[in-house]
Amino acid sequence: MSEAEGERMGVATALVRSSFLVNAVYAESSREHGLTPQQGQLLCVLMPRPYGMSELGGVLGLAKSSLTGLVDRSAQRGLVRREPDPEDARAVRVALTSEGARLAKEFYAETTRRVESLAENLDETDRRVLSALLARVVFDNKVPVVFMDFGAAPPAQS
Repeated sequence: MSEAEGERMGVATALVRSSFLVNAVYAESSREHGLTPQQGQLLCVLMPRPYGMSELGGVLGLAKSSLTGLVDRSAQRGLVRREPDPEDARAVRVALTSEGARLAKEFYAETTRRVESLAENLDETDRRVLSALLARVVFDNKVPVVFMDFGAAPPAQS
């Protein structure tokens, strides 16, 4: 596609097509790590800290039954565990196991590398502009934090 064609692409078209591109890369990375894309999302969300089920459902945009199934399947694989919520004796939190944390770090690093490579033909100035514009769209629309920017070193978790 020529630069002139790219300039004629509307915002909606560019965002939708970009989301398809990123989703395809995310799905491929998930498969190569033996995960579903939803399990990949779950692991990435849990990297910084455990979440209560209600909060986790809100972040992932899942109904209670769908979230329960996702957590159950991930727990059966030894990737997450349910633990008591120290602030509410009736509730549980979901946390990464040591195996889940290891896999989350690998998955996060590889997925980040692959998604970053989508913009490898942009110079540094264009990459900064793209990042700033997309960040505005994300923040203005209050998109939940399903993929954090950890920089070079994701946080450690037990």
